[in-house]
This record gives sequence, C-alpha cells and structure tokens, in this order.
Amino acid sequence: MKLTIERTALLKALGHVQSVVERRNTIPILSNVLLTAGRDTLSFSATDLDMEITDSTNALVDVPGQITAPAHTLYEIVRKLPEGADVALSYSGEDPRLQVQAGRYKVNLPVLPAGDFPVMSSDGLSPTITVDTTDLMRLIDKTRFAISTEETRYYLTGIYLHSVVEDGRQLLRAVATDGHRLALAEMPAPEGAAGLPGVIVPRKTIQEARRLMEDAGETIGLRISSQKVRFEFGAAALISKVIDGSFPDYTRVIPRDNTRLMSVDNRLFAAAVDRVATISSEKSRSVKLAVEAGKVMLMVRNMETGQATEELEVDYDGEPFDIGFNARYLMDVAGQIGGETAEFRFADRAASATMLDPVLALDPTDAGVQYVLMPLRA
Repeated sequence: MKLTIERTALLKALGHVQSVVERRNTIPILSNVLLTAGRDTLSFSATDLDMEITDSTNALVDVPGQITAPAHTLYEIVRKLPEGADVALSYSGEDPRLQVQAGRYKVNLPVLPAGDFPVMSSDGLSPTITVDTTDLMRLIDKTRFAISTEETRYYLTGIYLHSVVEDGRQLLRAVATDGHRLALAEMPAPEGAAGLPGVIVPRKTIQEARRLMEDAGETIGLRISSQKVRFEFGAAALISKVIDGSFPDYTRVIPRDNTRLMSVDNRLFAAAVDRVATISSEKSRSVKLAVEAGKVMLMVRNMETGQATEELEVDYDGEPFDIGFNARYLMDVAGQIGGETAEFRFADRAASATMLDPVLALDPTDAGVQYVLMPLRA
C-alpha cells in the first residue's frame, strides 16, 4: 500500500472513526483502525464489536492495499502535523510497519493483518430512510439526558426510537428514562418510517452519532432492523447493535389529567434552583417547592450546612401545595426548554393528597416534547 493524502482530510476522517476505539483493549486488533486504499480513495474503519464507524476520503493512491494501525496513535500523529501538509502512507510485506511521512518527519507504526479485522454485517437492515439532520439532532438532544446509567437496568441505557400513530399522524418518537424522569421528543415521521421496529439505541451509539451529525449535510440516512441500526452521513457511516430488551410501556407514566398549571420564567427558575441547592445533600439534592397563588418558594434545609430559600413570581391561581424534587433533575429539564417560560402540570390535590404523582413539564414553544418528573417527599 502506498498513497499520499492531504493532512486535513486525513485528520477529519480519522477523527470520525477513532473515537469508537476503547483506550484499553484486551483484543489488540480492536485498538487499530483498518485502512483500505482503493483506486483514488482511502477508507477507514474502527470498531468495538458493538459498533462500527466507517469513513472515506480522496487520496492519491499509487499502490492499493489494506492494513491496520493503532488508531489513537495515528490520530495524534496526524493532529500534530503542520496544517496543509501532504502525508505519505506506505506499507509493504518486506517491512511489517506502516510508514507515515510528512516533510522531514517520519514515523513507523506497528501493524496487524487486515484479514483479522472484524467487520459488522448490514444484513437485514431496512431500506434507507432520509431524515432531516436538524430534526434528528433535536430528538437526541431533548432526550439523552434522561438515559439511565444503571447497567443492571440495561434496557434503559439507551434511547427508544420508534414510530407511532397519534391523532391520525405518523410520528418518529424518541424516549429515554432512568425511572426517576422521562424525556419524550417526536417529529413527523419521514417517508418509509411506518412499520419500522422500535429499537433501543445504546448510549455510546447515541453519543457517536450525535458527534458525527455536526459534520453531516442537511439529511441523514437511517436504516433499522430489530438487531441493528445504521446512520449514514454521506461518506461516513455508523452501524451499531441495538439493546436486546423490551423498553417499558412509558405511556402509562405520562400524566394525562394533571390540572394544576404553574408557569414560570425558565431562566430565573433554573438559576434559583441552582442557588438554593448549593447547600442540599449531595445524595438526594432535594429541593422543596411551596406553591401558592402568584408565587413559589424554593427551600432547602440541611442539618449540616443550613437553610436556603428563594421566592419567585409564577403564574398559578390554584390551592397551595408543597412538592419536592431532585434539584439536578429540575435543572436538566430547564436546560431543555427552548422558550422563556416553563410549564409544570401537577396532579389535582383531591386526586393526590401526598403530591407524589408524576409531574408533567412542557415547553410552550415546542409541542413535540414532554418531560415527566417523579417527585420526592417534600
């Protein structure tokens, strides 16, 4: 294999694929990136066995060929080369190393055979569905904060991506929950999405796909089967196994009859929660909301560090009540509200004297998102 490639193009493609490679691997080949020099392109592939990212870019290829080299080391080498440099890559069976040369700089890297590199199959995937990049980014950004980090509840460690029909409309919906809060975002389903199997896309896959979307064009290709999902970003692609499990029936926990409405300035509310929570217990991060007509009092009492309160004006005209929340969960939801105002819908006291029923948080500027919060004992 022998070729020359511009440093910027090489760095961009390597940056796309190398992040999937784990820093520590018990299987040496998984620390490497597969380099494939074709007619006038250089292709890249990296995998952790659960997910694979590929990309390709133009190159001046003198001798086609394939080899694998250490992914992170190669990326760091290219990153430190001068901008605009031409990088020569060469490998021959006579010298079992990959030679990287740019100007007067030269380095030789250990290699492993390309034939040992595992490749994920795309068999069984649906035809490509074209999705607007901005819309798909929104689904991810509005929900991923609620993904569970508890590996024992593995079926919650991803985003549930599925199509639904609601009020006669076909929707593509993303849902994430950790059992304490739930985030739902939806968009009109793109053509071809109807009837696709619902899949739980793992957290790491979501993170990598979202990163690749930053360099994507206006649309992204999406292919789904009951076992895998594939995102296509022009020359780059990501294919991943999905979580083998059943996502819970989330519709049962979304409150439909919460009649008490409190509207509050979202920015002021988030800042106030953050201030009073400064002295809260690190374990529970509990903050109490005393809601009454026209105002809400935020309170935190800590036996060791003291007491903090702050009062805010709100739009509320019902009976007074107290309710408690994890402060971090409140701020996470506030961080997703795009408009100036956040709406909280609480259960009616007649139906819930303890005020421990789920609370619905809404963004008045985006009807396609819903957040559910489980209260703490106030």
